[in-house]
Amino acid sequence: MREASTLFRLLGDEGRLRLLRVLARERLNVTELTGVLGLAQSGVSRHLGLLKDAGLVKEEKDGGYSYYRLTPALAPGSSGNNASENPLRAVLDRQFAASADDPMLRADDARLHEVLRLRKENFEAHAGPDTRDARQLVPGRSWAAWSRALGMLLPPLKVADLGCGEGYLTMEAARWAARVIAVDRSEAVLKRARALAQRRRVTNVVWKRGELEHVPIGDEEVDVAMLSQALHHAEQPARAVAEAARVTVPGGRVLVLDLRTHEETWVHNKLGDRVLGFSDAELKRMLTSAGLRDVRVGVGARRTGDPFTVLLASGTKPNATTKTRRHED
Repeated sequence: MREASTLFRLLGDEGRLRLLRVLARERLNVTELTGVLGLAQSGVSRHLGLLKDAGLVKEEKDGGYSYYRLTPALAPGSSGNNASENPLRAVLDRQFAASADDPMLRADDARLHEVLRLRKENFEAHAGPDTRDARQLVPGRSWAAWSRALGMLLPPLKVADLGCGEGYLTMEAARWAARVIAVDRSEAVLKRARALAQRRRVTNVVWKRGELEHVPIGDEEVDVAMLSQALHHAEQPARAVAEAARVTVPGGRVLVLDLRTHEETWVHNKLGDRVLGFSDAELKRMLTSAGLRDVRVGVGARRTGDPFTVLLASGTKPNATTKTRRHED
């Protein structure tokens, strides 16, 4: 009786139930669980310790990491998991099913898909029927290394990173750009970005505070203007694209990375998103309305079951001869 009472007290915590719910879907490490649940790492570790002691979670070592999964008796698809043989599994199933539409749990699902997408990009891109573990196939492979290699093929351009956030994309662009102008509305965020640049000894970045709809950059100052996961934070997305086009030189490019239209309303309060993504046609229309030519829109990243699809859109600012030729035609 005492053991049952302890178990139900253990499962009476919302955080531990959320943790069990995601572990019922995928084996994860502490860092991944922290990202999925949005809890402090210390809290996740404490919950895992309690669940492990209660025999509900199992720890496995793999490649220097500790991964956690439900014990075989609780795991979906294992033998002995019907209601008569494992009533606890039945209780958890009912709880998870009853709360499936909870906005917090939908947010957990979305972040879990993102974690799995990143894991797949890092380790499974070249997996085949004869590769048991993609990490053993090409040691050192990463999307970051590939993107940096492509960057080395580019000329030393002047780049604007509009809505730069904490500067991670800015740092990558600074590897190949002659100069990067990074703009964000938050002084606190810019402070962290400057600190990152200082730690990495990056000196070719100019940091400016400003709104996407009123970019503090002069006309035709940069060769490339980037809006990476920033447009859905803008009050006037079309105006932000027009500003990106304004600061770009004739013949220069505007590049947009953003989300396709989705229904995850929790991002409004959790992440401060103003817009739930854009349709392909909407992105194309905004770039075209900003006066850009050769506009292209395509999928940048997508995973089956993931509510978020990343779209890539680009357009070229016409030069004077192009405008004249079009007018004469």
